[in-house]
Amino acid sequence: MRASGILLPIFSLPGGHGIGCFNQEAYKWIDYLKQAKQSYWQILPLGATSYGDSPYQSFSTFAGNPYFISLDDLVAKNWLNIDELPIQEENTTIDYANLYHTRFDLLRLAFERSHITDNHDFQSFINNEAYWLNDYALFMAIKDYLNGISWQQWPEDIRHRTTDAMNYYTNKLQENITFYKFLQFIFWKQWQKLKAYANSQGISIIGDIPIYVAYDSADTWSNPHLFQLDENLLPTAVAGCPPDGFSADGQLWGNPLYTWERHAQENFSWWISRISWCYKLYDVVRIDHFRGFDEYYSIPYGNTTAKGGHWVKGPGINLFQQIKNTLGNKEIIAEDLGYLTDSVRQLVKDTGYPGMKVLEFAFDSRDSSGANNYLPHNYNENCVVYTGTHDNETMLGWFKSILPEEKNTLRRYLCTDTQDDLKLLDKAICLAMQSVAKMCIIPMQDWLQLDNTSRINKPSTLGGNWCWRMNNSQLSEKLNQKIASITATYGRDKK
Repeated sequence: MRASGILLPIFSLPGGHGIGCFNQEAYKWIDYLKQAKQSYWQILPLGATSYGDSPYQSFSTFAGNPYFISLDDLVAKNWLNIDELPIQEENTTIDYANLYHTRFDLLRLAFERSHITDNHDFQSFINNEAYWLNDYALFMAIKDYLNGISWQQWPEDIRHRTTDAMNYYTNKLQENITFYKFLQFIFWKQWQKLKAYANSQGISIIGDIPIYVAYDSADTWSNPHLFQLDENLLPTAVAGCPPDGFSADGQLWGNPLYTWERHAQENFSWWISRISWCYKLYDVVRIDHFRGFDEYYSIPYGNTTAKGGHWVKGPGINLFQQIKNTLGNKEIIAEDLGYLTDSVRQLVKDTGYPGMKVLEFAFDSRDSSGANNYLPHNYNENCVVYTGTHDNETMLGWFKSILPEEKNTLRRYLCTDTQDDLKLLDKAICLAMQSVAKMCIIPMQDWLQLDNTSRINKPSTLGGNWCWRMNNSQLSEKLNQKIASITATYGRDKK
């Protein structure tokens, strides 16, 4: 079935006392999607963010971001008083530093008033999710106790998880451990309620998971044998991408690389648990940097750029056969962008997952994949088309950064000579919507006709990313009707 959706991170929603969250504005957004005849809401990873505020560098691949917890809901439960909440402002950017210094004080206050240990649902949750929750809550409690330092700098006994050290910190930090379990329980309850509402309105959630986990995470600390670490538990090599037209030094992500042989020996059980958890949160999962399962880029630990890396063979189809054998057929989108080889294309084909098509790449000489991969007349139905992603410029911003001849190529492809960028943007959106791709996802900034000041992320940079927020005044009825009309015109409206 042809369908379409909108890409908008949770943190970009209006309201939420400084950051988008699971409050009434999120429910209104779902209503807006339904009225606009959309079928999908694509979000970014929901994980608890660390230094740099990136949802792709999280303290846990399982845990949710406490910033997304609705404070209004905690007021309704009488765990907070309304006059204790921060002033609600229509800020267009997120102040993560302020959230870091203020939000957890409120959440701890709610925890103290909740008497959560007496709650039967809470006890069921922590028992059912103990396989990841216990390590995560202990990890975060130890980080707090040691003033937030990376586990690389922890005392040797707890870095290596000796029995005595694990028992010592578990007993010493029990209250804070319970606090972190409380946060995950509230996150889970609020998200499940919001997701159930979305599904009841015919909106499916497309989640997003990074291929890698952060080094400073409960995942790496609790499963060091699954990662390329030395005897001191330091990485021997880290992840990234080689230099290309967008980045002369490449992208040095710094994530530890998997020891795929160990994963295979354990029948990919860690990955099975991870994907299984995702389908408790989402209806469809987009796996970031899918080409890394065919070959991954390995950069020696300590390098300051990605230039000195090399490609190493990944797990290939074996991982996805195990996922299918264990979990059945799951809806997965393969983020197969970047430098593609025949073996990457074959892996995507063998899985049967739809790959991604980005319109900007079809007309941008900086992309290493070549225009033919992204020109709509070359699509097959089994793909998902985007104007751009969270890592790209907004389309309006992109118009100003490409070469004049590249923009003229786009005009010729669209059979227009318009010099009006807003009209050109509308035509580009329609080009994506009219393509044969079974799914079309448009970033909200492109529907809002915003420039690069509203960009979500600029890869390989620190500061100013993951901050953009929408405000209620932008969700006009006129725009809703426009989205609905274009969606229906190209047969992507819900039948």
